[in-house]
Amino acid sequence: MASITIVIPFYQKQTGVLLRALRSISRQTFQDFDILIVDDASPLPAEDELQSLSNEERRRIRVIRQTNAGPGGARNTGLNSVPAESRFVAFLDSDDEWAPEHLSNAFGTLTHYNADCYWDSIDGGKEFYYHFSIAELGKSADTIRLSDRPAVVEIPNIASVMLQDWSFLHMSCMVIGRPVFEKIRFEPSLRLAAEDVLFFCDCILAAKRVLLCENAGALRGEGVNIFHSIDNDSPQFLRQQFNTWTALNTLEQRFSRRPQDVESIRLYKNRARRQALWSQARQMRQRRLPQFGLLAKWALRDPAILQSVMQLAVGKLAP
Repeated sequence: MASITIVIPFYQKQTGVLLRALRSISRQTFQDFDILIVDDASPLPAEDELQSLSNEERRRIRVIRQTNAGPGGARNTGLNSVPAESRFVAFLDSDDEWAPEHLSNAFGTLTHYNADCYWDSIDGGKEFYYHFSIAELGKSADTIRLSDRPAVVEIPNIASVMLQDWSFLHMSCMVIGRPVFEKIRFEPSLRLAAEDVLFFCDCILAAKRVLLCENAGALRGEGVNIFHSIDNDSPQFLRQQFNTWTALNTLEQRFSRRPQDVESIRLYKNRARRQALWSQARQMRQRRLPQFGLLAKWALRDPAILQSVMQLAVGKLAP
């Protein structure tokens, strides 16, 4: 059996997206892998995308079709189905692609340095403006350089660095070892946001060693993106921000004994509150009713949002 199992959650409408991702896998210099595609009730079935593949290419691909469970639920199905012989799991979003050396760099780094959690960088283009490379991170954080080819670094306080800004991490750049993927799962209820951030942090906390590679291992694609398809005027935006707050609230519990990290988390929580309330204020200006039901649910779990309401009201009414 293969050393690496690749888990691909699939929910797409555009023909050719999955095939492009699979072609990038076939170009890997490291070939000891198998592939699990979790068809999350995709409008375009994954099987339709595989028709043009050869029998040899299909031989190491397994498709699991399930009732729609969202990206976290789909990845959990993949993790629950990893063969017992696999040492590592690599994640690839169905609309992304890998650089040819991605798996080789990951496998070599993880095995050589006895690590079980790895990320390399992603090339996202101008539209991916909020993401920054691991090489940029190294300029501001304390790093230990382990090798130049590939450019592998280690950051001793990686969890704290991530909590300040996690935009250098991407799911398609992540590879984890069996001690991590046997016990860590995604929170499936976070269907619109932050399921990846919570998973990243849980893996970092569980890993014996986390390593980063400055080399670009992935290229961001342009298929269905649940998070970025929701703008401020979308009726789903409030739910997205509530998901984000929920994930951050869980992280605050994880880091309750680390005051500096709690402060970073609370700043993000307050941002989620404000973005949510501004979206509802926009709805009122457009003569649409706010989403009172979800706001009430949020307030029951997070009374601090009421303070944010007052601050927003004072800000709007102040001369």
